[in-house]
Amino acid sequence: MRPALLLLCYVIVAAWVLPRPLARLSGAGVSPRLGLTAWLAAMCSVLAAAAAAVGLLARAAIEGWPAFARTVCESVTAGVCPPTVYRSAAYELGLAVTALLGVIAMIVLGWRYGRSLRRASIRTRAHAEAARITGHPVGGHRVEAGNAPFVLDATQPAVYCVPGRPPTIVVTTGALSVLRPEQLAVVLAHERAHLAGRHHLLLAVTRSLAAIAPVVPLFARGTAEVARLAEMRADDVAAQRGGRRTLLTALLAMSAGTPAALAPATWLPVTGGIVADRVRRLAEPPPAVRSACYGLALGALTLAIVVASAVVPALAVPGI
Repeated sequence: MRPALLLLCYVIVAAWVLPRPLARLSGAGVSPRLGLTAWLAAMCSVLAAAAAAVGLLARAAIEGWPAFARTVCESVTAGVCPPTVYRSAAYELGLAVTALLGVIAMIVLGWRYGRSLRRASIRTRAHAEAARITGHPVGGHRVEAGNAPFVLDATQPAVYCVPGRPPTIVVTTGALSVLRPEQLAVVLAHERAHLAGRHHLLLAVTRSLAAIAPVVPLFARGTAEVARLAEMRADDVAAQRGGRRTLLTALLAMSAGTPAALAPATWLPVTGGIVADRVRRLAEPPPAVRSACYGLALGALTLAIVVASAVVPALAVPGI
């Protein structure tokens, strides 16, 4: 029982305490890739420890079942309960039913999780097919790894990628009306970075965890942080190809819905949420010293999470 309690304590501490320092260190977007690694390592660590704790509790329950059955039997018979009673077929049947219910519960949870992912995949595939049928390729842009951009008629400026086989990048006519050719190229590079980094898979996993356990801060907050860091990581890749300023003006043009360049004082009125963080990061990159300090601290925290993931189970169960 003690090993399981130790693992549960680690799960509670990690799930409720880690989100604050993780968000503080990764929030500046100093190293989005390292930030993603830290958040995903924390989630995997908590899931592994929770699974190990549940397994230990199940084993302890099974091993302690005879004592529990004897205690119940003696309480009913005023202390007179021979072993033939609490070790009878009823005991074996009760144990089998309990184990069967546990297995059924795990199967149902896994089936529901798989069904939600399947439905999301079907919707994504249908959207990609609709975009390819109703849209038309962007003129002057060749197919790159099978993800040529397609244009849809919509006044709202938007550019987004739809994963699948093959993946599809969707550009609205509203985006084409406000983006210059070099800006469109860097925005498309941003979307291709999402596809190359498999960011849609990271978001699917984290969103599913948040849906299953919305009260767990690590999963609930981690979903938003992973989405934000994925955007920043794609920004870095796109900026390397098309320039930081070009990407910045493209974001501002799409947010404002106008091709005119915006002054720094007008950033916040036309942006919000993740876009505001991205614009601020592109316009005012942090000093090198601060970036180095945040990067070292985030790396140290990630290493501590990985070490704890290996040490805590070893301390809880010396035999492993």
